This record gives sequence, structure tokens and C-alpha cells, in this order.
Amino acid sequence: MTQQQRLNELLELVSERGNVSIAEIGEALAISAATARRDLATLADQRLVTRTHGGASALGSGYELPLQYKIARQAEAKVRIAKAAAALVSVSDSVGLNGGTTTSEVARELGRSDRLVRSDGDFGVTIVTNALNIAYELSVRAHVKIVVTGGVSRRQSYELVGPLVSNSLQEMALDVAILGVDGLSVRFGATTLHEGEADVSQQFGRVAKKVVVVADSTKMERTTFARICPLDQLDVLVTDLPVPPELAKALGAAGVEIIIAP
Repeated sequence: MTQQQRLNELLELVSERGNVSIAEIGEALAISAATARRDLATLADQRLVTRTHGGASALGSGYELPLQYKIARQAEAKVRIAKAAAALVSVSDSVGLNGGTTTSEVARELGRSDRLVRSDGDFGVTIVTNALNIAYELSVRAHVKIVVTGGVSRRQSYELVGPLVSNSLQEMALDVAILGVDGLSVRFGATTLHEGEADVSQQFGRVAKKVVVVADSTKMERTTFARICPLDQLDVLVTDLPVPPELAKALGAAGVEIIIAP
């Protein structure tokens, strides 16, 4: 196991339990106490956990992990979700993608899809994004036309935010917006951790004919700080496991199609 893999698993452990001791870390990750202390020191220096006497505790629920630490979380589920979401895109569609690990997987699926390559050599799909990492990855795909919004970059997520994003998007009409979220609940609908990113997602939703949320099961019945939209402003939810009954009922009442990725 590499150090990055250990750090990812350690963050996952702290997030799940809230508080962990050195002994619990050693048992869960099969590492020595000395290695556990060094890894905790690394995470604490980056302000990702809080050191306690003999262990560590999670930061508040409003804290946002940097994107590189989110990549390993629910990785297999996100790939399956991405494949199912990419199947909703047709040749010549214009697609809005916000930032995040799941939408990054969707972008990869769209980028390598032979189905979206046109025989006449023209662009098979247009991707509009505020995520710098998505734009960078897709820039080498000949069948993908990339449009990047303006805005100010957020270091945590590589997303552009601010009024320049709205100025760009209000001049567009998209076939579909595929949005990653941090929470989905009956009362608050789709939410995310940062108000600037919530505003961008709202703008994507306003200019798209169809709004698709891609979210793994850990996001269900969870609420985070900034609201994107209520459930009735969504058209499709793509997830990896059956949705909890109360939320599934509310989504059905709102007319949202639920797709469970195979």
C-alpha cells in the first residue's frame, strides 16, 4: 500500500468513526503505531484531521476534502455511475459538467466513447465545464469540443466560481447538465459544501433541457451547507444502490427518474 493509499484509507476511517486511536488505526490498516503517527501528522499538517491525545478526530461536517483525497472514495461505484450517465448522452449533444470526482469519471467516459465519434469528423459532443481538470483531460479528445467558463479557481476542487461563470452560462442552451452533488435529501434537495459551487450548479440547471444528478449511495439522505435546488428541479438521478424508501418516494413524487448503475 502506498502512502497516498494509506492516507486515503485513514481519512475514510476518521470520517466514518469520528474519533480514532493509534491502536485502532494500526489494527484497521495493518500498519505500525509509528507509521500511524507519521500519517496522522501529515494529515494534521494539511488540516485534514485534528490530532487528539493518542489519535485523531474528524473536522466539522462542513469541511471539504481536497479533490485528490476524494478520488479513492467509492471509486468503483463512481465508475459504474459514470458509465450509466454517459449512456444518456447522444451524438451532437451539448453537455454541462460541474466539478467533482464523479463528474470527472463521466467526462472520461464521454472522452473515450466511440459511440460519440462522428463519421464526418465534426465534434461528436460539446462539453461545457467550470472544472479545470475536466477541461485539461478532454482537451486531447478530437471528437470533443471543450468550452470552459470564466471564473476564479478554487484550489480545493479545481472549479471556477464567481460571476464570470454566470455571465458565460447565461448565453448558452445545453441539452443536458450532469451534476455532482455532496448531498441529496427530501427536505433540501441537492446540496453541496461551497456556496460558489452551488451557484454554478444552479446556473447549469437553468440553461439545460435535462438535469441529471450523479451521486453514490453515501450522498443519499445527506445535507450539506449550500443548496443547489429542490428535487422537483431534477430529471434523473444516477446512483449505485437502491435509494432509501423515503427519499425514493419523494423523488418519484417529484417526477425524477432513478437509474441504478449496473
